[in-house]
Formats: sequence, C-alpha cells, structure tokens
Amino acid sequence: MTWLVWRQHRRAGLVMVIVLAAIAAFLVPTGLQMRHAAKGFSDCVAKLGHGQVVAPQALNDCHQLSQVFVNRYTPMTYVAILLLFAPVLVGMFWGAPLVAREVEQGTHRFAWTQGVSRRRWTLTKAALVGGFVVLAAVAYALLINWWIQPFTVGNGSRLASGLFDSQGVVPVAYTLFAVALGVFAGSYWRKVLPAMGVTLAGFAVVRLGVALIARPNFGTPEIAKIPVASQAIFNDFNGNLVLDRAVRLADGTTVMNDAMVSCPGGRARPVPAGGDPLAAACGKPGTYNWLSYQPADRFWPFQYIEAGIFVVLAAVLLLLAFRKVRQIS
Repeated sequence: MTWLVWRQHRRAGLVMVIVLAAIAAFLVPTGLQMRHAAKGFSDCVAKLGHGQVVAPQALNDCHQLSQVFVNRYTPMTYVAILLLFAPVLVGMFWGAPLVAREVEQGTHRFAWTQGVSRRRWTLTKAALVGGFVVLAAVAYALLINWWIQPFTVGNGSRLASGLFDSQGVVPVAYTLFAVALGVFAGSYWRKVLPAMGVTLAGFAVVRLGVALIARPNFGTPEIAKIPVASQAIFNDFNGNLVLDRAVRLADGTTVMNDAMVSCPGGRARPVPAGGDPLAAACGKPGTYNWLSYQPADRFWPFQYIEAGIFVVLAAVLLLLAFRKVRQIS
C-alpha cells in the first residue's frame, strides 16, 4: 500500500519540491538584499529599545528610515500577499484529489478487492501524503519567517494582519487545514473539480472568519495614556500592535482621531484663534494620547491559539472524511 501511494503521488511530490526550490531561489537573494537595505532603520529601532514611550524626534528618525525601505521594496509586499495563497493551493491540488480522483476513476475498487480495507487505504494515503505536506510546509514556513523579517521591523509589529499570517506556526496549521478540507470535500463530492472549488471557497471563508472575528478576541486590548506635554510618544517599533489611537482632553473628549501629538516646549500652551487641532490639544492641561493596542508578547500565544483552531478543524474534517469513505460503494 505504501509503495502504491508513492507511485501515485511521486510526480506531485517532485513538483512540490521543484516549486519550493523555485520559491527559495527567489526569496533567498531578495531576502539578503532586503536585510542589507534594512540595516539602517534596524539599527535605529534597536537604539529605541523596547520601552513604551520614546522621544518624538528619535521615533520620527526611525519612521523616515523605515519609509525609505518600504517605498523601495513595496513590490515585495505583493509577493508576500501571493505567498499567503500557498496553503490553499496545496489543499486544492493535494487534498482534493486524494479521494475524489480515486473514486471518480473507479480505481478505489481495485485496492479494496486486494485485501486492503477502506480504513487502511484512507489512513495510509492521508498519513503519507499528510506527512510529506507537513514537512514541506515546515520548510516553507521557516523560509518565509526569515524572508519577511525586515518587513516586520519596518511595520513595528509581527501581530499585524498579513505579517502574523505569514510567520510562526500558523502557515503549517493553515496547510494542514487546507489538505484536510480537500480530503473532506473529495470524499463528499467525489469529483476532483467540485472538490477543489469547495476547498478554495471553504478555506477563504474560514481564514477570513478567524482573522476578522476570532483573532481580535484572543486577548483584551490594553490601553495607554500618555500626556501630550510629557515630551514622550508611544513607541511604534516596540512590537505592539496599535489598534486605535486618538488625542483626548482630560475629560475624555476626542480632539483628534488616528493621531498622536507632542506639545512644543513640553507644556500646555495658550490656544490661538483658528481652531487648529494641535493647538487645541496642546492648549488645555491634562490632554493625553490615548492608544488601544495588543502587546508584542502576545504574538506566540495568539499563534498557538490560531494554529490550534485550524489543527482541531483539520482533525474534525478528516474524521468526517473517513466516515464518508466507509459509505462509498
């Protein structure tokens, strides 16, 4: 049975190895180039340290250096977006045909009449193919983690959407889920193309649902209040993910949305005529920068929570697929 599975999937395995090699051939040289280009702002960020607040000018200097890097390597962000689709492609081209192609072509009957039970047939195929896919996913995840690191420093937080999805252990969990979804779809629809379509649609719905609905609730955001007259400002590069920010008066009234200010001279100043928001913020004692954020140290707990969700979903889908295979005639 093991030999048969190898014969059936060796070409697909070779294609995956070639694709991984091609991805590595692109990512390694560009990654080295980006790391060299990012050295300036990486050193600047290192000097800032991991404190919650820093001097405005020091932060501005790092932002300027970071912006130069981002402007130069913006096309690479599109590559990163494309790489997010890798797990679902594996699910479509490895998971969906695993059962559907056998049933569609009728070759499953040959295996079942040669002393191989349905349970052994399904488990062997799923274990061998799944094991190979996991190894490939781990290699892919390690490569992407290394390549995307300069963007993580430039953005300031690994918790940011897109960066979070490309790092840590979640790419492996996404791949497992996609393959399990493909096997499930193939065992129910029993035709390759419909199974591939269901895999694509189902993966997109679940991924977006977890990212937009579940992930924001993995942990309650923390709140920071920094007086505008303190000559200090929130450190955007300490790894925290800022969800919302505003400038508020002492009574909580919002003066400016999506902004932070630092008053010239480090103290409140008279409010001149004209309704200038910065002048209004600096013109009243007690005004502060208000921020809602997820702390940087929640990256790995969030990774494990999200990966756990997708691994559990994969296990449930495989269980349902195994039960459905028993009903195939």
